[in-house]
Amino acid sequence: MKKADIAKRMARQSRTSVGQAADCLDRLVKEIVAGLRRGRETDLPGLGRLTVKPNGDLSFDREGTRRRD
Repeated sequence: MKKADIAKRMARQSRTSVGQAADCLDRLVKEIVAGLRRGRETDLPGLGRLTVKPNGDLSFDREGTRRRD
């Protein structure tokens, strides 16, 4: 799914314009990236969790298949 598709769906569900939904999506992605850069885990409900490994690599653990460290 592309950003435009996500923004259209968000706009429909929130009854806002596609532009406003796209701006909201941009802010959300920037917040996720900023948190990851600070070493914070990010949960994506219904999808899984993004984490940064000690070597700096990004890891995605799908929901229901998370590893125990």
